Amino acid sequence: MDLRLDGKVALVTGGSRGIGRAIASALAASGAAVMISSRKASALEEAAAAMPGPVEWFAANAGDPEAAAACVAATVARLGSVDILVNNAATNPYYGPIVDISTGMADKTVRVNQTGYLEWVQAAWRATMAERGGCVLNLASIGGMSVEGGIGWYNVTKAAVIHLTSQLAGELGPGVRVNALAPGLVKTEFARALWEPGEEAIARRLPLRRLGVAEDIANAALFLCSDAASWITGHTLVIDGGALCIGGGGLS
Repeated sequence: MDLRLDGKVALVTGGSRGIGRAIASALAASGAAVMISSRKASALEEAAAAMPGPVEWFAANAGDPEAAAACVAATVARLGSVDILVNNAATNPYYGPIVDISTGMADKTVRVNQTGYLEWVQAAWRATMAERGGCVLNLASIGGMSVEGGIGWYNVTKAAVIHLTSQLAGELGPGVRVNALAPGLVKTEFARALWEPGEEAIARRLPLRRLGVAEDIANAALFLCSDAASWITGHTLVIDGGALCIGGGGLS
């Protein structure tokens, strides 16, 4: 199946590295005009130059609603619309039992990973999606479906993303489809502390015997953003190498 996005405009948050970069590159390779966003202009410039076709970039803090609105406005001004929004940017400033997390760290995680996702959708809806339609893809995690030590609060926000996806799908249809991806452990810089110390042991426990790579997630993202998924909304697609088939999400 040749999944094409010619004539579509995609905006990907957290698009300068890792999963976001892989998704943006896949969408661009399939014909979409792409805008990537993250906090650092230098990283965005390098990532955009390495992607297929011309890719625009705009530096914005994903947890700042004014920055989100400015990025969406810049996308419309430069590329004409926002047909596809990929909410990928996330933060995890705390590792440990959630009973010990500070209010500041808890609030920061929610602001970027949960409230921020809603605000980017609101900005895209108000800019063009309410009139033109489109699709939204939210990045959740299998952590939002299981209990796991260390990153419990991050996982709480990802559980919220799964429900937010269903809620938005119910409200924004039929013009806008809203889906989510729930990756397992993927070999990115963001997750390095989780996979690097025990990669081989973790992989041996997974039914598919390897950890994920960013392209695994990008391939699924391309499908859900394409017309091949035109009758799919409100769904969270798990991409985890079979981790949820075993105890502990394959991570412990």
